[in-house]
Amino acid sequence: MGLALLFIIWLITLSSTYYFVIQKWAPLPVASANGIAIDHHFTWTYILMGIVFLAAQLGLGYLVWKYRDRGQKAQYSHGNTTMEIIWTLLTAVLFIGLNLSGEKIWAAARFQGAAPGAVQVEVTGLQFAWYFRYPGPDGKLGRTKPELADASVGNPVGIDPDDPAGKDDVVTGTMFLPVDREAELVLRAQDVIHSLFIPAMRFKQDAVPGLMIHMHFTPTKIGDYEIACAELCGLGHYKMHGMLKVISQADYDKWLASKVAEKLAQ
Repeated sequence: MGLALLFIIWLITLSSTYYFVIQKWAPLPVASANGIAIDHHFTWTYILMGIVFLAAQLGLGYLVWKYRDRGQKAQYSHGNTTMEIIWTLLTAVLFIGLNLSGEKIWAAARFQGAAPGAVQVEVTGLQFAWYFRYPGPDGKLGRTKPELADASVGNPVGIDPDDPAGKDDVVTGTMFLPVDREAELVLRAQDVIHSLFIPAMRFKQDAVPGLMIHMHFTPTKIGDYEIACAELCGLGHYKMHGMLKVISQADYDKWLASKVAEKLAQ
């Protein structure tokens, strides 16, 4: 039985490690400037934790086999205080070190403002859809009121018609961004907590009712990228899906101009 347990433990350990090494479950190719540092941090985390995982599980298998029942008399052990202190300190150093090394990456997207000239996009989550609002030629987003939010009348985010700044605001169900230009997103939610998740951009942030949360990232590859809600937000959570289209600056300018023209013609 001891030999069988050793074989099972080592088989599971080595096979799971193999799939991580060959990147069987690798994330989508990164498509943002911010995502490079995030991927680098994940890589080092996988390596360090993989070493710990391998050592612990291989050691577990060996000890299960070594101390298997062979009819010997059981002995009680108080443990080894020195070893317990050593591995507790090593664990603390590892976890605190990883936390400190990731703090700068986390803060860069959340606590440092976007650069001047960044594309402004307001993201609104509601059960069960995403809406994206862009300022028009005036560069200002109009005032919103919760009681005015009604997708059935073409006002899903509640733009106040009495505010001149909102006359040229563009609201779409698909996010458009120009490539190689920073985008500042302002996240809000109308009902419950949602989470804007763009895997290829390595972007994930909760949208919380009552809060305006600022985030920014820079897309680096033209293409279509899936947007999901990563927070269980109700029975329709599974269908809260959106798309991000990263296009050239020229195509973005044409798209925004056409949408503004449509809005002003209404």
